[in-house]
Amino acid sequence: MDLNKNNSLIHRKRGATLGMAELIAIALGGMVGGGIFTILGISVSMIGAYTPLAIMLGGLVAALAAYSYVKLGVYYKDEGATYSFFKKTFPKSSFASSLVGWWIVFGYISTIALYAYTFSSYAISGFSFADNEWIRKAVAGAVIAVFTLINVWSVKGMGKIEDVMVYTKLIILVVISFVLMNNTQTSLPVLLQESGSASILGVLIVASITFVAYEGFQLVIHAVDEMAYPEKNIPRSIYAAIALAITIYVIIALGAIAAIPFEDIVKNQEYALASGANDVLGHWGTDLVIAGALLATSSAISGTLFGASRLMAVIASDGYFPALLAKRSNHIPIPSILAMSGFAFCLILAGNLQVIVEFGSVTFLLVSLLMAYANHKIRHLTNSSPYLTILALIALSTGTVLIIYFEASTQIEQLFFIAGIYVLLTLGAWLFSKVQASRQR
Repeated sequence: MDLNKNNSLIHRKRGATLGMAELIAIALGGMVGGGIFTILGISVSMIGAYTPLAIMLGGLVAALAAYSYVKLGVYYKDEGATYSFFKKTFPKSSFASSLVGWWIVFGYISTIALYAYTFSSYAISGFSFADNEWIRKAVAGAVIAVFTLINVWSVKGMGKIEDVMVYTKLIILVVISFVLMNNTQTSLPVLLQESGSASILGVLIVASITFVAYEGFQLVIHAVDEMAYPEKNIPRSIYAAIALAITIYVIIALGAIAAIPFEDIVKNQEYALASGANDVLGHWGTDLVIAGALLATSSAISGTLFGASRLMAVIASDGYFPALLAKRSNHIPIPSILAMSGFAFCLILAGNLQVIVEFGSVTFLLVSLLMAYANHKIRHLTNSSPYLTILALIALSTGTVLIIYFEASTQIEQLFFIAGIYVLLTLGAWLFSKVQASRQR
C-alpha cells in the first residue's frame, strides 16, 4: 500500500497537464464514436419504441463494467490499462495475459471496422448507390487508409485534428438531439401503444448489443501519467463521461423514434438517421446528421487507431505478438498501425454491420467480465465492494449469453463466424504464450 501512496505523490508533483474537462473529453470522444448512428436502426427493428430503455440499460451495464476499471486503474496506476491489469493480477499465467491482449486488441479492431462501416454508410447515403454493399466497403477501407496515413504521419498533427473533431462532433450531436426533439410527430406513450409490448428478453438482448456503443471509457486510464490526482480524476471522469453518453444517446433515440417513422429507420438501418431526417428536417437536417455521423466516426477511428496500436506494440514487446509489431519510428508504432488497419478492413470485407456490432459487443463484454473477475480477486487491495463486483460479473455474463442466444436463434451462420474468429484468436494467444514461456525458462 505504501507503493501506491508514493505513486500518488509522484502524480501530484509531476507536471500533469490533463484536468477533468480534458479527461472527460477523452472518454466521451472514445465512446461517442458513431455507436448511436449504428445501433439505432438495429434496435428499432427489434424492439421499436423501447429502444431508449435498452440503450439506458446498456449504459448501466457499462457503468458496472467501469467500476472494476476504475478500481484497478486507481490501484495499479498503469497506462497499459486492461492488458496490464490482468497481467499484474495473474502474473503466473502467460496464457491469460496473452489471451486478454489478443482479445482486447481485436476488440479495438472491430470498433475501427464498425466506425469505418458507419462512416461509409452515411457518406454515401445521399447517392443512388447507397445500398451497394461493395461500394460501402470500399469507402470504409478508404477512410481507414486516410487515418492510417494521418497516424503514421505525425502524432502532433493527429492530436490537433482529433481535438477539432471531438469537440465539433459533440456540439453537432447536441444540436441534432434538440432539433429532433423539437420536431417530434408523436409522443412516446403513443409510440409505445402502437408498438405493442416488447418482451423483456428482447429489450435485454438489445441492451447487450448496444454495449459496444459505450466502449471507450477506459481510454482515460491510458492517460494516467498525464493527469493529476488519478485516485480522484479517474473515477470522476469515467462516470461523468458514461452519464453524458447515456444522456446523449437516449435523447437522440427519443427524438429519432418520435420524429422519424419506424419503417424509414428499419428500412435503412445502416444510415437510419440520415434517411429519415430529410422528410422531417429538410435538406439541412440531413446534412447536419451526416456531418455529425462523419465527424463522430472519424474521430473514433483516429483515436482508437492511435491508442490501440500503441497497446499492440506493448503486447508485442512482451512477446505475445510478432516482434515486428513492437518496432517504432520516432515513437510511432508504424507496423502496429498498419496491422490494425489491415485487420479492420479484412473484418469489413468478411462481415456485415450486424456481425461487426455483435462481435465488438461480445468481445468487450468478455474483456470487461475478465476485468470484473480480476477486481473481485483482489478486492481487498482495491477496496472494492464484493456486491458490486458480483453484480458486474452477473450482468456482463448475462449480456454475453444473451447475444450468443440471439445469434443461435436467428442467424446461426453469424454465430459460427464469430466463434471462428475467437478460435483463431485463442489459438494465436496460446501459441505465443507457449513461445514466451519457453524463452523464460
